[in-house]
Amino acid sequence: MTLTNPRTYGSAPFDVAVIHGGPGAGGEMAPVARALVPQWGVLEPLQTACSVAGQAEELGSLLGAHGALPITLVGFSWGAWLSCLVAAQYPRLVRKAILVGSGPFEERYVASLGETRMGRLSEAERAEFRSLVTALNDPMSAGKDARLQRLGALAAKSDAYDPLTEAPDLSERVGVRGALFQRVWKEAAALRRSGELLAAASRIRCPVVAIHGDYDPHPAEGVREPLSAVLERFRFILIARCGHKPWIERQARETFYRVLRKELAPS
Repeated sequence: MTLTNPRTYGSAPFDVAVIHGGPGAGGEMAPVARALVPQWGVLEPLQTACSVAGQAEELGSLLGAHGALPITLVGFSWGAWLSCLVAAQYPRLVRKAILVGSGPFEERYVASLGETRMGRLSEAERAEFRSLVTALNDPMSAGKDARLQRLGALAAKSDAYDPLTEAPDLSERVGVRGALFQRVWKEAAALRRSGELLAAASRIRCPVVAIHGDYDPHPAEGVREPLSAVLERFRFILIARCGHKPWIERQARETFYRVLRKELAPS
């Protein structure tokens, strides 16, 4: 099967792009893209490169070829970091960066993330979670796609506040890629530890808005405080009764979409 990249929603001009997380979770932003049509034409780029630099270059190329520039990026989780890297590296391409459920930008917040997430799982689930992470970080282990899928299921359980129970439309997903996750996340985590991630974010010149759930185990202060210190045009919006993925939250999705549409509207 030939993979269409980027996938498109609505009609040109494509002035919004939704950037999925993972790394390696292509297709998860499809519901958000659909919700923004017909007010906006939306691109859904799929990240396929196996390095941080490769994904930034790939995304920049896709935006340049298909987007109405400068474009607004809506990046989720890992996609929030990637959106920051692209906005810093290709300033002419990006009008605004909207970060949804971003990971913390400094290493000192990581322990809090792990403690919160593990505290919401059973003892057996915690052991399985750690085993899956170890296997995914082992370049010699097999079955990475299945392991990443299971890790995602455990994270979804710990990360959601009051998720909708309707079965997801898995036809929108393009599969999980465990080997890609292992390679890209290893590099991304190193960028955070070294301070290079925040240094890159400090070079962004367009407006940046972070939308974050108050139940998200990724600590809100790990996004708000570092970015407030290095960006002049930064705002932080906290949504109540909301986990990591706002569009699946029964009590918060309407607020999320209202906030998102307001941020996408021309200023």
